[in-house]
Amino acid sequence: MTQVRVGVFGLLGSGNLGNDGSLEAVLGYLRERHPGAVVDALCGGPEVVTARYGIPATRLHWYRGEYRTASRAGAIAGKGLGKLVDVLRTAAWVRRHDVVIVPGMGVLEATLPLRPWGFPYALFLLCASGRLTGTPVALIGVGAAPISERATRTLVRWSARLAAYRSYRDDLSRDAMRAMGVDTARDEVHPDLAFALPAPPSPEHPAGPPGPVCVGVMDFHGGNDDRARAEEIHRRYLDGTTRFVRALVEDGRPVRLLTGDACDAAVVAAILDAVDSPLVTAAEAASLADLMKETAAADAVVATRYHNLVCALKVGTPTLALSYAAKSDALMAQMGLATYCHPAREVDADRLLEQFRELEKRSAELRRTLAERNLAAARRLDHHFAALTAALFPTSDHAPTPRKAP
Repeated sequence: MTQVRVGVFGLLGSGNLGNDGSLEAVLGYLRERHPGAVVDALCGGPEVVTARYGIPATRLHWYRGEYRTASRAGAIAGKGLGKLVDVLRTAAWVRRHDVVIVPGMGVLEATLPLRPWGFPYALFLLCASGRLTGTPVALIGVGAAPISERATRTLVRWSARLAAYRSYRDDLSRDAMRAMGVDTARDEVHPDLAFALPAPPSPEHPAGPPGPVCVGVMDFHGGNDDRARAEEIHRRYLDGTTRFVRALVEDGRPVRLLTGDACDAAVVAAILDAVDSPLVTAAEAASLADLMKETAAADAVVATRYHNLVCALKVGTPTLALSYAAKSDALMAQMGLATYCHPAREVDADRLLEQFRELEKRSAELRRTLAERNLAAARRLDHHFAALTAALFPTSDHAPTPRKAP
């Protein structure tokens, strides 16, 4: 039988643990249900992807300085030339495959600062190449959100239209694409792909003195429409989060700082400097598995980044979201914790502390709720993977293997 050639695409291996976790979930699906598939990647960090996941990988952009600000004439010319070269590079890569998968990630949103000629342009080239070469491009469990900036919105809308298969990680994403003029009648909604990753064993949380709290931080400067007040937003976020951590320490609580992207290290350093206490330590997580271990060991979690929330909820730890986008609110509602959201743009440390104490009072009840919701998520993802096989591998001889619920 001819081996199926599968390409995976995205800002993978670039320091964002959520993106890499989505890739890991898709690779797990392929290994389990299509073990003969030959997989390679077109991605942001090819060296990291090859070293970590053992698959060949090609750099996403021809121009190496794509995500650096171009101020000199040479850099501007290099970026412009790179856009043209990438047309040919992307088409040549796509045509070598039987199917290309974009695994999760918020590829159809601009909830964080984003330039249209960066990743949105790259995604459009991918989907257009798939349509021109006859290679189906599948957007699997992706995130989407309303986009006000016209060029970005146009590129995102056409990328979605040109994709052969689409599924979303929440109803808000599907609604956003429908509002942008995409026919979503056949598009399904399933839990985030990271819920398919194996969870570590849940440790015991015996009655006794209050235990550690994980606080997931983010280099947060607002969204794509907040560039004019980005520094103000960042200062408020950092000041409020720092005050909250200090209050926990004054109560004698050990605090473990978590990140989700390499850029978050500066926020960790600022909090450690401001709250000079041995009770505050920083985790060195290199994957979502590491984040799950950290959050599983905590009594409670307060976190900003979307996949910090996913990891905490996946392991069943009571969680409070410092929400920076509607996707965080939607996730918390899906998992039965809609009450425990706090705006990241306006962190009020006193109010946050009140919400946190209420969360801890209901800890046992919330752990039971999360256990039930995780079982439901596992069943829905099993259906998702079966639908993927039917849509993308219709001639495969590999019968789907039932997945075990965690």
